[in-house]
Amino acid sequence: MGLTIGIDVGGTKIAAGVVDADGTIGARANRDTPADSVDDTAAAICDAAAELIAAHDVEAVGIGAAGFVSSDRSTVLFAPNLAWRDEPLGTRVAEQLKIPVVVENDANAAAWGEFAFGAAKDVEHMLCLTIGTGIGGGVVIGGELLRGAYGVAAELGHMRVVPGGHRCGCGARGCLEQYASGRALVREGRAQAEAGSLAAMQMLTECGISDPAQLTGPMITEAAAAGDPCAVELLEDLGRWLGEGLASLATMFDPTTIVIGGGVSAAKDLLMKSAQVAFERNLPAKANRPHPSFGLAELGNDAGLIGAADLARRPAPPAEKTR
Repeated sequence: MGLTIGIDVGGTKIAAGVVDADGTIGARANRDTPADSVDDTAAAICDAAAELIAAHDVEAVGIGAAGFVSSDRSTVLFAPNLAWRDEPLGTRVAEQLKIPVVVENDANAAAWGEFAFGAAKDVEHMLCLTIGTGIGGGVVIGGELLRGAYGVAAELGHMRVVPGGHRCGCGARGCLEQYASGRALVREGRAQAEAGSLAAMQMLTECGISDPAQLTGPMITEAAAAGDPCAVELLEDLGRWLGEGLASLATMFDPTTIVIGGGVSAAKDLLMKSAQVAFERNLPAKANRPHPSFGLAELGNDAGLIGAADLARRPAPPAEKTR
């Protein structure tokens, strides 16, 4: 298959691009996301794709969407930030565009992008975590994307690491993303400042603010890069939680490579060093097994778009048999 379109549907922006078989984006189109309207969101997706189809010979469209996507890659079962509930998005867009359309979970699409063209392009088994406000994940085993029986596998950020811990947006308590995400980083920084920690107050000064409620994840990362002790400690703690979680995930999936992406990965070694130390300390039977390599994602914000476009080239998995 030649050119395909990848579409990354975010809570505020729809990013579309024409992608060739080498993973190169040749043209782009963007639209705002009307997140509170199913019909308007589908129309915006179609409008962005139609703009690109008019100028390029496109053979299929892949859509990356946050949420649960059915195993046949056609229906968004649930989306946390959009109004989709059992929404036949793939069918709706395909009928409008008159071209094949597949839908994939956005973190799966990003993981596939890194597997096919980015940091894991030379391996067959990989884990990818995208660490932003929450944690998204994707798993590739033997060169195949892990979707599970119903399409909702690899929600890695919702592995429970602290029974009875912080309440998560998914409804459970103690999920990994409550301890190793951008949201967790900001929560801990604000809590220290509100408790009167002198080190945390100095961090606020470094960030150019006085109100803890104004503190953001990028501010903490920038302060850490400048050497602020409190910010450095916050990122090291985040990395420790991440490494401990990854040790459990590696035990389950035995990857060759673990790829870390998302906004928080901008901290690079400030996060990755402590994550790798905690990983090595907590990996079961660590002296008697190969250890996966760690790497930072290479495709940035385009990973999901590129991955969705490439997945549009690939046949749908067989339907799950029921008894």
